Amino acid sequence: MEDNKQSILDERYMRMAGIWAENSYCRRRKVGALIVKDKMIISDGYNGTPSGFENVCEDEEGLTKPYVLHAEANAITKIARSNNSSDGATLYVTASPCIECAKLIIQAGIKRVVYGEKYRLEDGLNLLSRAGIECVFLQKSETKENTDDRHDQ
Repeated sequence: MEDNKQSILDERYMRMAGIWAENSYCRRRKVGALIVKDKMIISDGYNGTPSGFENVCEDEEGLTKPYVLHAEANAITKIARSNNSSDGATLYVTASPCIECAKLIIQAGIKRVVYGEKYRLEDGLNLLSRAGIECVFLQKSETKENTDDRHDQ
């Protein structure tokens, strides 16, 4: 029964992460993330430019600008500016983390990652697994989401 309850919560938070991705100004791909601890959302993020920058994620050729932050990085750095702790939390993200975000996830003490789409590179997931972090893949059909593809590195 507890597994079913967790599955329902996972699907619900993934739908919310998908809705949060809609806040992104990126045209190519929109990614959303939520950090949940003790059934409370303690942080959120979506991919975009750093604070104070113009809300334009792509250059003239349509390529993602190198300083665009990933949704996970935005959610994790937001925690650093709050009184919350992500230690032992679950990260819900609409696309699987890249290797750079995986490093941040490990350092933030997040113990579980639920993602809704597989990124073309799996090095981030491999690193998370190596660190003992539980990774759960929820397909779009399960989450009823239609978020765009993961942004390229």
